[in-house]
Amino acid sequence: MKEIVLIIRPEKLEIVKSILDEYHCGGMTISTAMGCGTQRGSLDGVNEIKGLKTNINLLPKVKVEAVVEDGKVEDIFLAIVEKVSTGNVGDGKVFIRNIEEALRIRTGERGIKAL
Repeated sequence: MKEIVLIIRPEKLEIVKSILDEYHCGGMTISTAMGCGTQRGSLDGVNEIKGLKTNINLLPKVKVEAVVEDGKVEDIFLAIVEKVSTGNVGDGKVFIRNIEEALRIRTGERGIKAL
C-alpha cells in the first residue's frame, strides 16, 4: 500500500477527487494548508504579527491524503500530472509514502481490505 499526499491549488480539488474516485480509492482526507515552494509565494508587503515585522508569503493550498493499492499509484500519478498541471509555478507537489499496515477500526479488517 502507498499513501499519496498531494499539495495542490484549491481550485483543482474537484479534479483530484474525481481522479481518486475513478481509481476506486476507498477514501481520502482533505485539509486546508498555507505554504510556498520554489516561487516563495506572493510578497505583497510587510505585515506585523505580534510586533514582529514579517513578509507573508504563504499561498492557500489544499492537502489531499489517500492510501491506495501499490498497483494503482502510477496510473493515479499520471492522471494527476495530465489533469491538474497548469504548467505554471505553484501547481503543487505529490509525495508517495510506503504504508506498512492499515486497520479498519470498526471491523478489524487489515491490509488492503481495510481500505
